[in-house]
Amino acid sequence: MIIYVWVAVILAALYIYNRQTYSKFSRHGIKHFTPVPFLGNMFNILFRVNHVTEEFLSLYNAYPKERFVGRYEFTKEMIVIRDIELIKKIGVKDFEHFLDHRPVFRSGDSFFSRSLIALEGQEWKDMRSTLSPAFTSSKIRHMVPFMVEVGDQMILSLKKKIKESKTGYIDVDCKDLASRYGNDVIASAAFGLKVDSHNDADNEFYAMGKALTQLSFSALMMFFVLLVLPSSLSKILKLDFFNKESKIFFTKLVLETMNNRESRKIIRPDMIHLLMEAKKGKLTHDEIKSNDEAAGFATVEESTVGQKQVNRVWTDDDLIAQAVLFFFAGFETVSSGMSFLMYELALNPDVQERLVQEIKETDAKNGGKFDFNSIQNMPYMDMVVSELLRLWPPGIALDRVCTKDYNLGKPNENAEEDFIVRKGTGIAIPVFPIHRDPQFFPNPTKFDPERFSEENKHNIPTFAYMPFGIGPRNCIGSRFALCEIKVMAYQILQHVVVSPCEKTSIPAKLDKKTFNMLQEGGQWLRLKSRT
Repeated sequence: MIIYVWVAVILAALYIYNRQTYSKFSRHGIKHFTPVPFLGNMFNILFRVNHVTEEFLSLYNAYPKERFVGRYEFTKEMIVIRDIELIKKIGVKDFEHFLDHRPVFRSGDSFFSRSLIALEGQEWKDMRSTLSPAFTSSKIRHMVPFMVEVGDQMILSLKKKIKESKTGYIDVDCKDLASRYGNDVIASAAFGLKVDSHNDADNEFYAMGKALTQLSFSALMMFFVLLVLPSSLSKILKLDFFNKESKIFFTKLVLETMNNRESRKIIRPDMIHLLMEAKKGKLTHDEIKSNDEAAGFATVEESTVGQKQVNRVWTDDDLIAQAVLFFFAGFETVSSGMSFLMYELALNPDVQERLVQEIKETDAKNGGKFDFNSIQNMPYMDMVVSELLRLWPPGIALDRVCTKDYNLGKPNENAEEDFIVRKGTGIAIPVFPIHRDPQFFPNPTKFDPERFSEENKHNIPTFAYMPFGIGPRNCIGSRFALCEIKVMAYQILQHVVVSPCEKTSIPAKLDKKTFNMLQEGGQWLRLKSRT
């Protein structure tokens, strides 16, 4: 009888705990999906029923009249913002209330704990101000030759394989192709290394980069654990979801590169050099307004936060964290964008041919010379890439954490009272669903670059398009990413015809085993030489 009583008591306690934990949204009239005890709304992701994009899409589309809705990540509350005017307030006007990202990258023994994405408050502002001069168009201009050199290696490799094939074409997993291109660009433009991942497929730099950026299912589980555990406990346990071997490799690489350049007085206009200049306080903001040409419609502008002068001294660990963050973003998000661009061009041959015509005209106009100015003066290229970033944005959602209690207003027009989001509560801005909302983008699943033509782009609401985020905490590397995607597209289409093959997944289905924007079974396309 005593055992039965204790079982009943425990079950009753769990019931009460569960009811109290998952009652806040209901009490305040905030719409949400029914949570599973202790898992919240994470069941479909944990058990690989849906990709995370499908989860955000279903929640966003289920409640079209709501300004914001709720989501439980295990036992933690998250507010998902639907209203673009409210997004403007959170991202720009009342930015100080939502200054920081959630603490997952600061938890445990995270490799990124000193990176720009993880820093908080004034420390983040100082790092942003330190780094922002490194990402102006005038600095990116000097990195384009590195991208072109890597692209030339890729084209030579592809032509050789096509020539050696008995069919006159090859079927390629374009995610792998784009990852190798992205890897070699970062190796060159950031670390000053000459890497050829197309011919030396298993080189150490590529292997370590892949280990760092491709999050396994166990790594995803650790990510969720870090979301739930108190930061103090995860630090004591030294938890991290990044590969330890790759952490050691990149730390050693950055330190040795900086020490070698310092001792031998080597100057190369890449990211390591710019970080070394930042440490010495020699990067200035005087070029931002005078020479910082727009890199395209999707470019995000630097706010006043990033334009202030700072005198803070940064450590080697701080610089290592920024270099690795730059690699992580360039390797995964840019390669994802490039692979989906090739996919859409293969499925839309009319778009591909129009872009090829612009490339031919640009090449003829510049006498075969290809540089930063070539990219800047290709309006249709910018339209195509802008549409790519709408349909397949690199960031599924933007995340923030409330740093001061904030009045979100009423969740809908029928609600009786405002909702106060408390300090420490997570906020998500669902980029992927907003980019596919028909009220902002008619026929949203169609790949249509004409949305971004001179005649049409003014119809796009400002805060309905945010591939690189919004406000002061937007993506600092948007110019580099846009330039890299455009350079690869230029070189690929100049020499190769891209088309679907038997293994092409139509329509695209995202792999449920990862958070990455990765198609199930690979992103296979057919490449043949362009005559």
